[in-house]
Formats: sequence, C-alpha cells, structure tokens
Amino acid sequence: MPNERTAGDAPSILSKAFELLRAFNTQDRVLTLSELARASQLPKSTVHRLLARLMELDAVEPHRGGYKLSLSLIQFGANTPAAALRDIAMPYIAALHRWTSRTVHLAVLRKFDVVYLEKLAPTGTTVSLTSVGARLPANCTALGKALLAGEDLDDLAAFLPSPLPMLTPQSIKDIGTLITELRGVRESGLARESNEALMGVACTAAPIIVHGFTIAAVSVTRPNSEPMNPKEQTALRDTAAGIAREARAGLKNPRQALWFVHDL
Repeated sequence: MPNERTAGDAPSILSKAFELLRAFNTQDRVLTLSELARASQLPKSTVHRLLARLMELDAVEPHRGGYKLSLSLIQFGANTPAAALRDIAMPYIAALHRWTSRTVHLAVLRKFDVVYLEKLAPTGTTVSLTSVGARLPANCTALGKALLAGEDLDDLAAFLPSPLPMLTPQSIKDIGTLITELRGVRESGLARESNEALMGVACTAAPIIVHGFTIAAVSVTRPNSEPMNPKEQTALRDTAAGIAREARAGLKNPRQALWFVHDL
C-alpha cells in the first residue's frame, strides 16, 4: 500500500512535524524543547528546526520558555464537518446534560475508534477516560456500538481488528459476540455498555442518523450501580433525533450527509 513505510524509509519532514504537534495534549498544553523531543522521540536538533518553521507558519507559539499550539489552528478545526456537527448538537446535548445532571458525550467514528467531539460533565467529575479529541476502541463503548451498528453488519467482521482491543476484562473480545450485539442495537435504537470501558461506569448511547447514514452518536454516562430510567432513555432518543433533524435541514441534498461519515 502506498502509505506503508518500509524499514529503510526515513520519515518525511511533514510526518515529523505532525509527531511534534501530537505531543501537545490536554495535560501538556505548554512544552519545552526537551519535553517535545522526548514526547515526539525526535532529536533536539530536529525539534529545534521544526519549531522554527512551525512558528513561521503560525502553527506553534513561544510561551514563557516553552511552546504551545497557535490559535490559528482553531480555524482549521472549525472548518471540519465534525465542527459543524458539534455546533448543531451543542444546544441539544447541553439541554440533555442539564436535565439528567449526568455526563453527556458526542462522538463520531474514525476507522475503529470513537473520537469524542464534546463532553459535558457535572462539576467535580474527575475519574474518566474521555476528553474532547480522545479516542477509544469502538467495541468498548456504547457510543462505538451505536456507530458500528450503522455499518454493513454482514461485512463488518472483515474490517474489525483481530483480536478486538480491550480496556477492561469485561470488554467484548469476540467479534461474533460484538456483531450479535450490534444487531440488537439496530433493533432497539440504543447501545449499552457496563464496565467495558471503565470499571464502575455504565453508558447508554443513541445513533444520530441522517438520510440513512449514522453520522454520530450521543450518550449519557452513569455509575454502574444506577440503572438508566425510561425517562432518561426517552430524553436520549429525543436528543439524537433533534440533532439529526437539524443536521438534515442544513443539507442541500441527501448525499451531503456523507460529509460526516468516515469509511472503515
């Protein structure tokens, strides 16, 4: 395949630059040259040259002896279909968060990962695997199951990683078991997981479907010891339906729903 690098190939300057940019995260928003070299596993001399060029391009800014991502990158992110979807969804998931007083997530599928576009959590919530931009294996999350259920289930097994990744001992590890559960999700319209992404935590998710395409999913998280009541389930379904309705209204034609879809 063209994108595969052989053992003798050297990484390009572009790939090195992206390794450097990926070193920044929600815990490390400002990094020194040495910290960037460690995180990116690049020589300091290379990092120094890359930083100089990235600052010229306004992708990185100097900050008190270190470096941080530039505000100009927000413009790139704001032009993605995912950002447009988040803008549409925000009033709906904010209302769901206020009504349930629980953590609410909005996510999309990228290959076999769930990518979190938004997270609204109650004040004081500290224990979590998720943050905006985080990725988790789809089979371990209710969001991922809601998204995968929209795929062609007869052919899905051929595209799934084997073995399936696991985050806890209770994560689904058998592909056949996952496909069977996804068929149930398609029938019920809700996906569930308990102790599969994080012990002690349960989650229920609903797909956001536009013109037959599952473009995203929204979820409500709760302690595993607290069952989700029927009113919360109805509110979750209504939230997903509201987001889908508004997203559909903003499209000029049905095929534009594919803007939000990512092929496995």
